[in-house]
Amino acid sequence: MTASAVEVAGVGVMLGGATILDGVDLAVAPGEWVTVIGPNGAGKTTLIRAVGGLLAFDGSIALFGSRVGDLGRRERARLVATVPQSPTVPPGMSVFDYVLLGRTPYIRPLGRESRSDIDAVEAVLHRLDLRRFADRRLETLSGGERQRVFLARALAQGAGVLLLDEPTSALDIGHQQEVLDLVDELRTDRGLTVLASMHDLSLAGEYANRLVLLVGGRVVATGPPRAVLTETLLSAHYGARVRVIDAEHGPVVVPIR
Repeated sequence: MTASAVEVAGVGVMLGGATILDGVDLAVAPGEWVTVIGPNGAGKTTLIRAVGGLLAFDGSIALFGSRVGDLGRRERARLVATVPQSPTVPPGMSVFDYVLLGRTPYIRPLGRESRSDIDAVEAVLHRLDLRRFADRRLETLSGGERQRVFLARALAQGAGVLLLDEPTSALDIGHQQEVLDLVDELRTDRGLTVLASMHDLSLAGEYANRLVLLVGGRVVATGPPRAVLTETLLSAHYGARVRVIDAEHGPVVVPIR
């Protein structure tokens, strides 16, 4: 039996004395795209960070059958790559050097990048149409261009699991589609497993195979987008008046007065 790409069992997280996650269970199959949705403060970002090994937690999280707590930093980075909601932009760093940081797990301490590391970066820059920006300083790029660079760094790691925390929150609708289409293409081409958190419910339903509705740190619903994005569930857990319209690629959630 093939191990899940991500296996979360009974995970709890406390921050500042407050319970943020409470007994979360979640399994993501290899090659699947699962998006976590939920109102503000539901624990979406905390869950993404815990899976990425960036937070202490109770319970168990495993990546391809290996417990996160048993993995060294480099070993973990070869399995899972994270694109945080607000990545740090080092001043003066070129796009090429920033993406090269994704190869850190493969470079020996005090060592230098190898030809294979350079080749991996160049391949990712080409795939994401970023080669013309290779020598540009990261802070000079537009929001959509930078988002592709953040994704490029994560992909350069060569990890099998890609974690995306609100990947489209700072983008206009055109760049939102561009980034999500690209992730979906790479998932198909490379067999990537994607675990994301998103606020935009229509986008979440259009791209994910499965949605997980998190409320107050607990999973209250999970399943295909059409099973989770219902007027009843959204009204109950978001306190919102919405109409859900069935479209070709998933439900479209429209606020109503």
